[in-house]
Amino acid sequence: MYLMSCAEALTDQDMMTREGLDRRNVWEPSVYYPLGKESFHFVGHEVNIRESTDSYGALIWPGAIALCQFLENNQQQMNLMDKAVLELGAGTGLLSIVASLLGAWVTATDLPDILSNLSFNLRRNTKGRSRYIPQVAALSWGQELERDFPFPSYRYDYVFAADVVYHHDFLEELLSTMLHFCRPGSGTTLLWANKIRFPSDLRFAEYFKSRFNTTLLVEAPQENVWIYKATAKE
Repeated sequence: MYLMSCAEALTDQDMMTREGLDRRNVWEPSVYYPLGKESFHFVGHEVNIRESTDSYGALIWPGAIALCQFLENNQQQMNLMDKAVLELGAGTGLLSIVASLLGAWVTATDLPDILSNLSFNLRRNTKGRSRYIPQVAALSWGQELERDFPFPSYRYDYVFAADVVYHHDFLEELLSTMLHFCRPGSGTTLLWANKIRFPSDLRFAEYFKSRFNTTLLVEAPQENVWIYKATAKE
């Protein structure tokens, strides 16, 4: 359902590469991008992120920044104090760091080769600042979920996902992972933020809305970023 031609895939990959190499601040004047390091100010703290251009997962993307801003600006609506939060595709860890600073008990997940830099960023930005020590775990979408994250032993109040839909071949596995953690009756709320770049992103969004009860929280046309709140349909 999400298959693309080889030409389309190469074009999309080129676009993602150009975007990663040509990031610019379109959100807040306080955000600046020196080489290899990005600095932000969230929840009364300076957050310093080490990134790498070697992997999409080691860069910060607009959806993560947008969701961080939403959480900071809507703390009464989305009160994370003492809530269990799981982040899918945590990347550099910015979103998990902000959730930790807001009082959540966070588990940040990504592929094994991403975890070293993710752990480094979490430690440097939450030590002595957060209510709980954030955890890091390997999670490959759609693989061994019942074994590694059995329900209800691993139940979360919130699941976060930021810019996880882009040029890759694992969109069906991503959706199955979302459904695993946000199953009916779990009480889990999913917050998904994404910059819409490609037709495949729109197709995923339509299928996502067919499987979840969704509310569009933020639509930023200039940046083409959407933030959805979702719960599983019965």
